[in-house]
Amino acid sequence: MVRVLIVEDERDLADMLAAGLRHAGHVVDVAYDGQQALTWTQERDADVIVLDRDLPLVHGDVVCRSLVSTGYPARVLMLTASGTLGDLMEGFATGADDYLAKPFAYLELLARIQALGRRAADPGERARMPIVERAGIRLDPYRQVAERDGVPLTLTPKEFGVLRELLVADGAFRTATALLDAVWDDPFDRSPDVVKVVIHALRGKLGNRNLIETVAGFGYRVR
Repeated sequence: MVRVLIVEDERDLADMLAAGLRHAGHVVDVAYDGQQALTWTQERDADVIVLDRDLPLVHGDVVCRSLVSTGYPARVLMLTASGTLGDLMEGFATGADDYLAKPFAYLELLARIQALGRRAADPGERARMPIVERAGIRLDPYRQVAERDGVPLTLTPKEFGVLRELLVADGAFRTATALLDAVWDDPFDRSPDVVKVVIHALRGKLGNRNLIETVAGFGYRVR
């Protein structure tokens, strides 16, 4: 069972998705605009938020950034009317964990929600993961914080996960496929392009583009 919040201003679509997810055994609430979503999340927790990007009152990008900045625990599946690479990059830049273009198949949405639900934060598991350090970067999986040379880094969940995998590799290369398996953990989003998007964002946030090396045929590593 996954606790789901659907944030969608197309009421017929929102209500239909909610009915289907409840029939599948999940607990579902619905918000019809961005302001309702922010109010709901101030009072309750969700495992997964299905968030339409183009919302009235408060845009979906603003909602997502607000949830990430406050450390809200839910995974975010963003819905959008466009599935271009540019939209994908913008969606992940807000902190979304997954991205689905309209129109979509209900069974794909269900599978993505279940995959994200399985990856909901487990404090006990994180507590057993050691702090990792390399090249002036320090990452604490339990507290979900990272810094470089003592300066805190503001990372999306995907960026945090990829950086963790690169640091744990301790100078070895990690392929795009290995990063997808470790961080994305869903059967649909298997394109190396999404890894490139996250690596590009990480390089900017680390303040030194040479810290993450790319070698064709080998993958990525922190020097």
